[in-house]
Amino acid sequence: MSFFESAKAVLLAPIRVLQLGTSAKSFLDHPLIGSERLNRMGLHRARVRAADALCRARRRRLARHVRAEWKEAFDRDGFVVVKNVVPEDDFAALRAAILETEWPAREMRQGDAITRRIAIDPDMLAEVPALKRLLRRKDINALFHYVASFRTTPLHYIQTIVSRSGDEGPDPQQEVHADSFHASMKAWLFLNRVTEDDGPFTYVPGSHRFTQERLDWEHQRSLRDPQSIDRLSARGSPRVDNASLAEMNLGKAEPLPLPPNTLVVADTGGFHARGPSRKPGARVEIWSYARRNPFWPWTGGDFLSLRGVAERRVGWLWSFRDRFEDQIGQPWQPVGKRRPSED
Repeated sequence: MSFFESAKAVLLAPIRVLQLGTSAKSFLDHPLIGSERLNRMGLHRARVRAADALCRARRRRLARHVRAEWKEAFDRDGFVVVKNVVPEDDFAALRAAILETEWPAREMRQGDAITRRIAIDPDMLAEVPALKRLLRRKDINALFHYVASFRTTPLHYIQTIVSRSGDEGPDPQQEVHADSFHASMKAWLFLNRVTEDDGPFTYVPGSHRFTQERLDWEHQRSLRDPQSIDRLSARGSPRVDNASLAEMNLGKAEPLPLPPNTLVVADTGGFHARGPSRKPGARVEIWSYARRNPFWPWTGGDFLSLRGVAERRVGWLWSFRDRFEDQIGQPWQPVGKRRPSED
């Protein structure tokens, strides 16, 4: 190691230690998180246990706001399915307004799939009143909060998954995986029917619970050389096979083919995937995402969730990454105005 590398390591050491109390998850890029010695001593297991304990404590405080049947389904399975979530007339207006309008869009390619996202921002909310009514519903937001374990407003997008768009290799989202070592919330409100051939959302029921078997699996994966495993797992989004699921007393991932106007809200700390697409096509949904520092004990205190601020975050985030693309990267490239259903 050169003098400059040694000096850099010394200067960064306090920051690296502080990052252990955040959602930092990469075994590949973080010398402490990826340390076999520290993980043999129980570092990763301790982080997982602490994050899970705090998550359960926050959910207990948020539970009284959630519909009983939704809470029961989530506690059992790790996800909730709500059919006909939007009144029929509102859904027809919402769907037509979104699908028949061109909006500023960005895209990212992973394997043979293209993900297109359109920010749900103040302009869209003004143009689609039914969408604003949906996203401000108290019962829906209470469910979002419970699954995320925080009273935070998710980032909202119109998302299109264009499947089998080329020969660039398999879509990595089709591998069963967890997003991180702790709970986070994602939601999909499907604007069109999703069949088993359309790359449906799949989930391993019950895998959101950090049981002793899951903790043991987490410990064992923390001991592997991050250079010897796939890059996404090494960066903290672990892929899992059926044999490992069986070791954790879990079943296989189950696909969820669903009709339009169905909302799915899931804890993506559990094992999930995008099902295989057996034909080219476009899956269109309202997609929502929330993740905060898993080691915070409080449920609120999120300034960015304030009305008037929350709706602008996606645009700010994209602009920030555009400005510092050379330093932090920007996978989401602008593609002009697009209709969500274009493939």
